[in-house]
Amino acid sequence: MWLIVAGLLYLAVFKEFEPLLLVPIAFGALLANLPTENMVNRPAGELFSPTKGIVVAAYAEPGQTITLPRTPRYQPNHLTELGTEDDIQRLFAEENALYGEGNQTLLYVIRGEHSSEHEPLNIVVPWAAGGDEASISVIGNEYLIWADASGRVTQNNVHVGDAVVKGQPLARVHSDHTGGLFHYISLGIILEIFPPLIFLGVGALTDFGPLIANPRTLLLGAAAQFGVFATYIGAISMGYFTAAESAAIGIIGGADGPTSIFLANALAPDLLAPIAVAAYSYMALVPVIQPPIMRALTTVSERKIRMKSLRKVSRLEKLIFALVVTIFCILLAPAAAPLIGMLMLGNFLRECGVTQRLSKAAQNELINIVTIFLGASVGITMTGARFLKAETLLILALGVIAFGVATASGVLMAKCMNMVSKNKINPLIGSAGVSAVPMAARVSQVEGQKADPSNYLLMHAMGPNVAGVIGTALVAGYFMSVLLASH
Repeated sequence: MWLIVAGLLYLAVFKEFEPLLLVPIAFGALLANLPTENMVNRPAGELFSPTKGIVVAAYAEPGQTITLPRTPRYQPNHLTELGTEDDIQRLFAEENALYGEGNQTLLYVIRGEHSSEHEPLNIVVPWAAGGDEASISVIGNEYLIWADASGRVTQNNVHVGDAVVKGQPLARVHSDHTGGLFHYISLGIILEIFPPLIFLGVGALTDFGPLIANPRTLLLGAAAQFGVFATYIGAISMGYFTAAESAAIGIIGGADGPTSIFLANALAPDLLAPIAVAAYSYMALVPVIQPPIMRALTTVSERKIRMKSLRKVSRLEKLIFALVVTIFCILLAPAAAPLIGMLMLGNFLRECGVTQRLSKAAQNELINIVTIFLGASVGITMTGARFLKAETLLILALGVIAFGVATASGVLMAKCMNMVSKNKINPLIGSAGVSAVPMAARVSQVEGQKADPSNYLLMHAMGPNVAGVIGTALVAGYFMSVLLASH
């Protein structure tokens, strides 16, 4: 993991690839692989049911003391291969032998109504060497609920035979110890606070004028979403990932870091670290990945196409646009409301002309602070046990495929539009349909000037660029509405 940390820092510091995010992520990953348990430990509190089902074992009793001793380093994989009721009894025997009677930390066993062939055998000791924490383990369709903080049981809400629903409080554990710094900071991701705040800042920084002046560039932003769906279908077809995990991986093709984190946290929290690193890495590598695809799919004459100057868009048009997009998108995909709502609020603050202080705060102080916390929170999840897996490499490979397909789809859509329109579009701006604002638009400008130094495509490319932000947020909302409902 330290080699990965060194690689990320090298790309950020010496190559200046997305340093605002890669530096906090890399430093958080460094901390995650040092003995910093006091920074990430969780406070005691309520334990919630992870599923709908029946309580088949309840070991939590009021007054019971919960302690979390650490497993010796020479025995880091202790209790990792359970599969039968006898194995669960063996778990208690080993617990008692190691730590004494009464210190078991398995509090409940719930038999869920749903079982999945994709659900892995996932027995993880919360205090195992390496600091990897978990409060839920799965054997088939049985959920084992572990205490993930030391304390004393003050309330037991359910007993054997009780039916429970997902999210129902099972017990309350009290402790005088507070949680670690990164536990509280990471709640910004877990509670889905940071990504919408990033969108607030992006909205305040973005001019939607080019999109309003040339509405057909919406199609280029929509075309880029083919990369998301193509990768989603491909990941499912492999049989290695569930539908929810495939959706979280596919969204990498949108090249939108906050949206990737937002969706991964909702659908595949275990894959959050590799998905976030892949999304931001490919955003940083836009100037490397996109140009070969753009040149391969266009001719020199197409790259020299000059587009008509954009008309000036009035303030009233921009304000109406923000309101209409907010209403339409949230009605279409309610799950995307936090992202779309904050994006358009930030843009409204920018364009209304009477909230300059708020707009500047969103553009500078707020987005900078949240970026630090967001990056460090993602990095602190990058422990070796979580990150150094075959599935991480597979996610990185699928991510670059998603990004490449999204880029190609935007370029090809522009070429198709030119077949039926007299007002030609330079196909290079189609690549800006991914959400990497404004990097993708700058790449379109650079590639266009290589073919014609006097051709200026930046403002034209901003149209599909901001359309891609809206499109990726809508796709994320769609996945959340469909997959969370089915789950």
